[in-house]
Amino acid sequence: MPILHSQGRVSQLPCLALTGVCFALFGLPTLTFGQTKFVANYDEAKIPEYELPPALVTKSGSVVQSAKQWKQIRRPELIQIFSEQVYGTAPKACSISHELISTKMDAVNGKAIRREVDVTVGEGEASTTMRLLIYTPKNAVKSPAFLGLNFQGNHSVDPDPSISLNQNWMRNRQGTTTDNKANESARGVASSRWPVAMMIDQGFALVTIYYGDIDPDFDDQFENGIHRALRTEAKSIPKKEKWGSIAGWAYGLSRALDYLEMDSMIDGSRVAVFGHSRLGKTSLWAGATDERFKLVISNNSGCGGAAISRRAIGETIGRINTSFPHWFCDNYLQYNENENACPVDQHQLISLIAPRAVYVASATGDQWADPKGEFLACVESDPVYRLLGTDGMGDKAPPQTSPPADQPVAKGTIGYHLRTGKHDVTDFDWMQYLKFANRHLK
Repeated sequence: MPILHSQGRVSQLPCLALTGVCFALFGLPTLTFGQTKFVANYDEAKIPEYELPPALVTKSGSVVQSAKQWKQIRRPELIQIFSEQVYGTAPKACSISHELISTKMDAVNGKAIRREVDVTVGEGEASTTMRLLIYTPKNAVKSPAFLGLNFQGNHSVDPDPSISLNQNWMRNRQGTTTDNKANESARGVASSRWPVAMMIDQGFALVTIYYGDIDPDFDDQFENGIHRALRTEAKSIPKKEKWGSIAGWAYGLSRALDYLEMDSMIDGSRVAVFGHSRLGKTSLWAGATDERFKLVISNNSGCGGAAISRRAIGETIGRINTSFPHWFCDNYLQYNENENACPVDQHQLISLIAPRAVYVASATGDQWADPKGEFLACVESDPVYRLLGTDGMGDKAPPQTSPPADQPVAKGTIGYHLRTGKHDVTDFDWMQYLKFANRHLK
C-alpha cells in the first residue's frame, strides 16, 4: 500500500507499485487512497473555466514581437518556470565515458549493423551506466537517427538472443519478469513498438535505452540511478525544485546525444527524440531543454506531457502526483486539483521546442490522456512557431477543430494525428513519424 509521508509525498514499494501503473496504462476512472476517491472527468461540459497563460507575454507583461525577444527573454523565462515548478531543476551537463560492448554486422536480415554501447555518467561507485542499443543502416554514412527510451529493456525490442538481457530493476509484468528482474521470456515482447526494419529501410538509425538504466521508476527518494550519481552536483538546488524522474530520464537522453555526436555512424545533428506515455512527457522535456534535438515526438503523453493541464480531463495533476510522486518536483504538488494556479501549461512546453519540428500523437481509445487537449496544445503553440519563421501547423492558420481519426495534420513544422485504437505505439504511428522525419531530418 502507498505510504503517505509528513511532507506530503507518497512512497510505493517497488513490488507493490502496480496499482498506479494499471490505472495509468488502462485509463481506469477511479482510484482510492485512504478515504479519497479520484473520479476522472470525461465530459467537455464539466471542464472548469480557465485561461491559458500566454506564451508570447513576458513575466513583466511585455508582448513578445520578435524572435530575438523570444530567444533572449521569454524562452529562458519559461524554461526556468517549468524547471522550478514542474519537472525540477537538473544539474548542469557532466562528462561521460563510453565503451563498445558488442557488434553484429548482419542484423535485421543483413540490412543493419547492431551495436551495444555503454555510456557512463558520473564517476566511481555512484556512477550510473545506460546501455545503448544501436541499429544503423549498412553501408550508410552518418545516418539520421531516432533516439528513444523503452519500458522493458533493450532485449524486449528484438528477440535476438545475443542482445544482453538487462539485469536492472524492472516493474513486474506477468511472464516476463521474476522478482523485478527480466527473464528470457521478455525477449522481443515490445518489438511491435519498435519497427526496426521499417526505419532501416528508410535510411534511419534507431538508438534505444531501457529507461530504468537512468532512473528506476518507483519512489525511492532518489537513492538510485542518475539522481544518486549526481547528488553532489544537485546539492545546491532548493529541495522543492530538485529534479524528478522525468527530468532525470530527459537528462539521460541528452547524455546519450553527447555520445551520438561522437559516433562515426550517426549524424548527431539529425536526431529525433521519441517517447511514449510517461516517456513521451520525457521526450518533450528533453526536446525543450536540449536544442540539439532536431525533431521531438510525443506519443500519447497526456497529463504533464502534451495535454493542456487546465482542461482537467482524464488524468489530472493531482491524480498523477498521487500515483507517481517521483516524476515531478515537489513544487508541482501545490497544483494538485489546482491547475489554474500553475504559472505554465503544456502549450508553452511545445512552444519551447520551436522552431524545431515537433509531432504529437493521440489515440481514440486513450481518453485518459485527453487527445483533444493534446491537439489544442499544438494549436496554441502555433503562434510561437510562426513568430520564429516557420509554418507552424501548416496552411495560413492552424485548424480549429480536431482532425478525424487516422487523418494526420502534418504538412507544417508541427505535426499531429489522432489514431484509432488504444494507448500504444503502432505501425501507423511510425509511418507518420517516418514521413515527417523524411521532411525534417533529411
